[in-house]
Amino acid sequence: MAADEPAIEVVDVHRTFDVRRRAGRLRRTRQVVRAVDGLSFDVARGEMVGLLGPNGAGKSTTVKMLTGILVPTSGALRVVGLDPAAARTRLARRIGVVFGQRSGLWWDLPLRDSFALLRRIYDVPADRHAAALAEFVELLELGELMDIPVRALSLGQRMRGEIAAALLHEPELLYLDEPTIGLDVVSKGRLRDFLRTINVERGTTVVLTTHDLGDVERLCRRVLVVDHGRLVFDGSLDALRRLDGTTRTVVVDLATSSPQVEVAGAVVTRVDGPRQWLSLPSGASAAPVVAQLAAAYDVVDLAIQEPAIEDVVARLYQRG
Repeated sequence: MAADEPAIEVVDVHRTFDVRRRAGRLRRTRQVVRAVDGLSFDVARGEMVGLLGPNGAGKSTTVKMLTGILVPTSGALRVVGLDPAAARTRLARRIGVVFGQRSGLWWDLPLRDSFALLRRIYDVPADRHAAALAEFVELLELGELMDIPVRALSLGQRMRGEIAAALLHEPELLYLDEPTIGLDVVSKGRLRDFLRTINVERGTTVVLTTHDLGDVERLCRRVLVVDHGRLVFDGSLDALRRLDGTTRTVVVDLATSSPQVEVAGAVVTRVDGPRQWLSLPSGASAAPVVAQLAAAYDVVDLAIQEPAIEDVVARLYQRG
């Protein structure tokens, strides 16, 4: 794979399914469902990208095509330089996949034995496997869990094991489908820290499919939003907020109650004693507003609130 070649290339990909529906006692009608409809995008090596979309948007179908499970009806795909469907076995050695709802571990075996079996399946040299396993056991805090059967692990513990299992053969690209679903705050934090580490230190490309936008905000600089099988947005979270036309809010606490403050570039929307809320366009810099407030008023505290990304994405879905 050339150094400048994208980890993922998707060019005008379509995927349709034939659905048979009852139309009377004996008759059936055939309907063509477009799960993916002209999707095109690239993912550079070393990127961490969030793939978002409502249920039925085509996210899972897209990931299945990128892993070689499904074949596109038309269009072209390249993943780490390979055609996923034509080179599925070779591709499997170069990618890792974690599905939040499905386990890649052996239910009745302890983690240690599952990891040993995966070394055999991927034919990883013993020394490389041992070094990678030691690193992941430390980073994911798996030491006390290695001899416990997978069925006896909590969801958070099992998910840490799943991610280690997906990475032990040192893949270039990792697909994560709802990796933090059902996890508590502590477990989510651990997983997010680990993913950030492997992305930065190992250069692993990560594609994250999730409904938990907290994952995306903390991990991804770029998001792809898919709806009805089409790419409706590709860019940063800040660009997504600007596209939505929402506003940022500056919350300022003054030393004493006062009439509405007056600053250029912002509008006071609420006053509650010494606290005031000022609204400004999401794409505008808050620095001039903050400077004016500090120069003209006795400011005790100040905070900037970004529009909630959940609300922004929800409105994007609704616009269709």
